[in-house]
Parts: sequence; structure tokens; C-alpha cells
Amino acid sequence: MITAIVLIDCATDSIPEVAENLANLPGVSEVYSVAGHVDLIAMVRVREFEQIAEIIAGSISKVPGVLNTESHIAFRAYSQHDLEEAFAIGLASAD
Repeated sequence: MITAIVLIDCATDSIPEVAENLANLPGVSEVYSVAGHVDLIAMVRVREFEQIAEIIAGSISKVPGVLNTESHIAFRAYSQHDLEEAFAIGLASAD
């Protein structure tokens, strides 16, 4: 599975509508409304690298209200479970 994190600037008067339209696109697994220098963050998950371009350039960028996108491709995913195992030193839990 290939994951892309897409930072999205959109028209401020249409953030909820843009987010809903993005969430309905194939390959977009989640859309978050966030504080900071962007308005939305979309998580795109696909099986093949070529699908990234199709979804981001071909779909996300064409949603009315989307002004700009910045995409980041994930190399590796770390979950809380993975991090706990990586930093465990073999001691028994204090529970």
C-alpha cells in the first residue's frame, strides 16, 4: 500500500464542502480539517504508484474550492505499537 499525505489550501468559505467532496473520491481514505498553514489534510492510499498522480492531479486538484496542494509520499509507517516495541529494553511491564 502506498500512502500520500496531501496538504490542501482551499477557499475558506467552502472548507466543509471541499472536505466532503474530497472524502468521497476513490483512494482518499480520510480528510482532516486542521489549524496551521493549510486548511485540509487528505490521506491517499493506493496499491500502485501511478494511481497517486491520477488521484492528486486528476481528482483532488480539480475539486471546486481547492486552490493548491502539496503532496508527501510516505516511506514507512510507524504505529504506537511499533514504537513501544522499538524502545522496549526487555523489562517486564510495571502493571
